[in-house]
Parts: sequence; C-alpha cells; structure tokens
Amino acid sequence: MWSKQAMALITAGAALLSTGCHACSSHESNAKAVVPAPTTASDASRVAVGRVSVELLPQEDPPPGAAAEFKTDFSRHVVPFSEIFSGGPPKDGIAAIDDPKFERVGEADSWLKPEEPVVRVAVGDEVRAYPIQVLMWHELVNDTVGKEALVVTFCPLCNTAIVFKRSLAGAVFDFGATGRLRNSNLIMYDRQTETWWQQATGEAIAGKHVGQKLDFHPGEMISWGDFKSRHPTATVLSRDTGFRRAYGRNPYSGYDDIDKPPFLFRGETPKVLPPVARVLTIEVGKEAVAFPYRVLKRELVANDTVLSKPVVVFWKPGTSSALDDSTVAGGRDVGAATAYSRRHLGRLLTFEAKGARFVDAETGSVWNAHGVAVSGELEGAVLSPVVAINHFWFSWAAFKPETRVFGQ
Repeated sequence: MWSKQAMALITAGAALLSTGCHACSSHESNAKAVVPAPTTASDASRVAVGRVSVELLPQEDPPPGAAAEFKTDFSRHVVPFSEIFSGGPPKDGIAAIDDPKFERVGEADSWLKPEEPVVRVAVGDEVRAYPIQVLMWHELVNDTVGKEALVVTFCPLCNTAIVFKRSLAGAVFDFGATGRLRNSNLIMYDRQTETWWQQATGEAIAGKHVGQKLDFHPGEMISWGDFKSRHPTATVLSRDTGFRRAYGRNPYSGYDDIDKPPFLFRGETPKVLPPVARVLTIEVGKEAVAFPYRVLKRELVANDTVLSKPVVVFWKPGTSSALDDSTVAGGRDVGAATAYSRRHLGRLLTFEAKGARFVDAETGSVWNAHGVAVSGELEGAVLSPVVAINHFWFSWAAFKPETRVFGQ
C-alpha cells in the first residue's frame, strides 16, 4: 500500500504529466573515471576509461520501457537496473529548457518574492539567478554563462540544485530527463550519446560514457532578496520558457516534512540524521562531509577541513523552503548555507559568528554570508567558493554512506 504522502505525490505527478512535466524527478576533472563498487558476478566485464579499468555489471534487461525510448547502449552499465524506477512520465516528460531567456533584476522583482530560493551561478564577472520556481517544473536548463557551457539541474525529491559543466573530453552535451529515478534521484541523459547520468553524483551509470564523471561548477541556493542586493545588475532566468506552467506553485506541498519518509526510496539511511534532514555537502577526493542545517542554524558558522582543503560554511536565515507550502515563496524559513575556502592569499582564516556577520580571528575583519569582507584589514576581499550542494540526508547518504557528519 502506498502511504498517503506517496498517493499525494502520485496525484501531483499526474497533474504535472498532464502539462507535459515529469511526476517526480521532478569534483573535478574532464573525463574523470569513476570506479564503481566491485561485483562478484563471474561474467562481469571490464572496460578501459582513460588509465582506469571500469568493471561493468553483467548484462540484464534495461529498465522497463527504456529500450523503446532510448538508443542507449544498456549493455554498458555499472548499477543494477533493479535500482531504477520510473517516476511516471517518459523520456523528456519533464521538458528541459534549451533556449533560456533572461531578464534584469528589476523586471524579475515583479514576480519573485524576497524570501524564495534561487540558484546563483557565476562565471567570471557574469552572474545569473535561476529561480527554483522555474526549475521546479523543468529540472534542467542547458545554458552558457560567460564562455562556459553549463547545465543547471534541480531534483525536487532530493532538494538538490547542482550545476555541471556540459563539456566532456572536448564535446559539449545537451541534457534531458530520462523519466527515471535511482534512490529517488533524477537520472538525466545527454542527447548526443544518450548515456544516462546520475544527478546527485554526476556519474555516467549506463551507456557509452559509463565510468566517467561530469565536472561540478559552484552553484549556491540563496534567497532572491540576498541575490538582488548583491547583484543588482545581474540577469535572471525568465518565466518566458515557451511552456505553460504554474510557476510559483509547489506541486510537492509538504514533501520536506522531516517526519515523513521520502518518495520512491527503497534504501536504508544511516540513522545519524532523519532521512529528510537538510544538509550541505562538500566532497574533496575520497572524503565527504555533510553539514546539517540544524547544526548550522545553531552555530551559524562551521570551520572544517575536508581532506586537505580548509573550508568555512556560513548560514543565515531568510530563505523559504520550496517544498513546504503550496507556493514556493510561502514555505517556512529554512535559511541558506554557503561554503568557501578558508584560505585567502595564502593565509588561513578561522571564523566566528558575531550577530548577523562573521569575524575572522586572524585579522578581525568582518565578513558577510557571501564571503565578502565588509570592514577591517581585509575589507573588499572575497573568499573563493567551493562546490557545496544541498541535499536531503537520505539522498546523499544513499550514494556516499561513509560521509562524515559535522557536529556529530
């Protein structure tokens, strides 16, 4: 029997599908090889990816309906197809935005509320905002910022807004939604080879590029009010998408209730945190750390070292949950977390919270939550952002169960 929450999501999914949308799905070098967990099957095979040998799983039937929809080479896969579920709609049932249009902050301010979340993406001096109220209905935006080909992605069921570079080994890909989920997480595909990619990790899990991984690009989920105050001349993804959608509405109302189980998730979640607890994750090499929002809300700042990289995470209130209320802007205040390197011009800094600001112990300079020194010896200095991704705990732990949890 489906839970009441599951039935509500299926009903919401049916409504999304009727408008052409998907029911549910809503670091660091090119062509980097990913070595999957070893298999004991005697008929498994190995393929070379760069200098690394990748072990393929034994051949099996593709996920139901996939062979008729995709040209993917399903003989090449590194995850069991039994882990992949249909979210309801078919391939491209959720329509990616391939020709994004943008408007100025002043224009977008007429339809964006100060507290609602947007994804901030910067390449050099070019900065753009991608409102969650638009990403909620499309999940993928193929774009070029500056001269960097990027795909901005959002999986509502995992609360993951992740930005990837669209280039791999000299080729530029365009991405669409497969209509399938693994660990309740969006599986996307590239239209050039129809390889399937896991959104949470950026890894190719089936098809030509299996064993390879997309590069991450920093993307921060912050409030519209914070974005526009910091970037008053920036551009914003427009609701003029070529599709008719209920932008601003949340079809997953109540989904992020911490006492409810996640949808279409069959795995076990380490009990150190509730499954739907919000975390900000940082991964460097083979070490991953999750920073729980409940700890960040209490401490406001977290100084840590991930592998050998000193990082700081700032938290501030004022950002609504996109998945709580029937509207994106109407959700409860869950705040926003941002992460930066603690090294500035070779100097290691240590931060503490002072009211709504942060002070480094080494120089006494005062910083805001965007990593900018607003007064003191280092006034005008800007910390370098690190790739840090919002997740629900179940989603991250399913892929990275050995993650260290900050503050635990």
